[in-house]
Amino acid sequence: MSLPTIQTPRLRLGPYRADDKPALLRHADDPEVARWLRDRFPSPYTAADADRFLALCAADGPGEALFAIRLEDEAIGGIGLHRHGDVHRHTAELGYWLGRAHWGKGYASEAVAAILPHAFDTLALVRVEATCFEGNEASRRVLERNGFTCEGRTRMSVYKAGRFHDQWIYARIREPGPGAALQ
Repeated sequence: MSLPTIQTPRLRLGPYRADDKPALLRHADDPEVARWLRDRFPSPYTAADADRFLALCAADGPGEALFAIRLEDEAIGGIGLHRHGDVHRHTAELGYWLGRAHWGKGYASEAVAAILPHAFDTLALVRVEATCFEGNEASRRVLERNGFTCEGRTRMSVYKAGRFHDQWIYARIREPGPGAALQ
């Protein structure tokens, strides 16, 4: 699936490019960024990690929609949807990150707002879900500002940095319209 370019008032979401490697290294190689993400987002973030990630993006795998978040043509973070399969095929997990220099400016909220029409209209999803670790209040606010509902807390469900953490589960639902032909 070829990714569209999504324009917002300040940002542009679109495919990662090979020339994004220096920006990835600048913004992703930060333990404070990795702190709130799964371990598959490595810390430290090396040139080899950037190469692997850019190759994954170029492979355009099924069920993945991985967008660079661009500010003035620089990749400052990423946002993606991972579509589930089988009986969960109308659900995708949303994930996002920003380089620390861009925290607190509303960019994550803007990027999430921009990707939701793609999720619901283009991908025909009914549910977009996201999780955030206990203590990541900024991410919780991003989701709540974008109409996500907190569905609960899973206790001791994350093992990160040598200890267990709780996480919050959020979802945004769009009811299928009358006569919707879902497969």
